[in-house]
Amino acid sequence: MDPYKSKRLSLLSKSPYDPALGNRMKKQISLSRTKRYLPFVLIATLIVVLVAQVSWKRAEPWQPAQLLEPADLAATINTPDAKQPLIISIGPAATIKTSVGVGPAGEAENLAKLEKLLSKESKNRAIVIYCGCCPFKNCPNVRPAFTKLNEMGFKNHKLLNIAKNLKTDWIDKGYPVIE
Repeated sequence: MDPYKSKRLSLLSKSPYDPALGNRMKKQISLSRTKRYLPFVLIATLIVVLVAQVSWKRAEPWQPAQLLEPADLAATINTPDAKQPLIISIGPAATIKTSVGVGPAGEAENLAKLEKLLSKESKNRAIVIYCGCCPFKNCPNVRPAFTKLNEMGFKNHKLLNIAKNLKTDWIDKGYPVIE
């Protein structure tokens, strides 16, 4: 016979209102529930962490090295001997000197214009896209456009790193604009 069985039975037969016994039983029950669910909680936590990491890595279609600072683009435009990239406005207006506008890339017809424009270009062509309507972290145009360049297999494309908007980060700094 199980030597602990009689002790457990005697514990169960005692009144649950016995404070010392009641607290001890609550702790035993609570501990057994914790042990029972601990593996599930650990697995669920691991899954959440892994999903969060994968989502974070895929949150943006560009890599940090594919962000181009406005001062760097302005210097390239202002250097006549420099090889000039194809600069494409994917926002409401083409403002930067030498840029070509396709309209807001958040709209399907403008994304199709972008694809048509790029279909004639080499996959190694230096391309810079920008919008400037707002900080690109909130922009409805940069992600569809950059994703389209990725899908089309371009190897040398960048996103102009506009922290606030085109007026603040380009025009107010005296960088070259379309006359």
